[in-house]
Amino acid sequence: MVAWEETRPRRASRIKTFTDRVSWLGPVVWMLSVSYFVTQIVVSLAFKPGYSWLTNSISDLGNTHCDPVRLCSPRHDWMNAQFIVLGGFMALGSLLIFQEFKEKRAEERLAALIGFSGMAIAGLGAALVGLFPENTVRWMHILGAGLAIGVGSLAILVLGVALPLPDQLRWPMRIVSPIALLALVLFASHQYLGVGAGTMERIAAYPETIWLISFGVYISASHYAARQHQAVGSERLVRVRRANDEVD
Repeated sequence: MVAWEETRPRRASRIKTFTDRVSWLGPVVWMLSVSYFVTQIVVSLAFKPGYSWLTNSISDLGNTHCDPVRLCSPRHDWMNAQFIVLGGFMALGSLLIFQEFKEKRAEERLAALIGFSGMAIAGLGAALVGLFPENTVRWMHILGAGLAIGVGSLAILVLGVALPLPDQLRWPMRIVSPIALLALVLFASHQYLGVGAGTMERIAAYPETIWLISFGVYISASHYAARQHQAVGSERLVRVRRANDEVD
């Protein structure tokens, strides 16, 4: 696959040209994923008879059936819309941030292609979760959750293993992703190890969203550092030219 990537012709795309002009957009899109956590808090405040972060699943917030004695989420439309929006953030951010790695070595380009493609697929899964709440077409809801968490966690693991990232970012990606995958398997098999269904699901799902935000911050910080370095270099060049002019 690496050999294929090395020989594959690369052409300047409109997307690459666009992201070169607005390099801040991809990272900002991923950082907006923080709305996922904010929406859960807002929706949970109206939940009846009372939302438990330990025992209630995230999908309960989007359940469209209302039984005030057992489960009722009056703001379920907000949560389901947020799932779809989050999926859009994941897919769009993946497309834009991938452009950052198109001019890297073949190994990095291939890893980035696999990793960011996986995250885009995970975004499709998140959208399916919102389009098919848990009490509707259940198999589609489960498929969406599996893609969102499972494929997304695998994508993070690929990127953490293959890309030359800072240790403080790379090692959590390598360690937390397998934990999230294990938690997903335990949640799907109804093995909660005494921590509750809600807790187990959050161990599986939250690291991915936290990573989206963190990686967006990292890319933004990298852009800022590059601009600062370029500015310092330009200033030094101006000083050298002035000094040469004075000598002449």
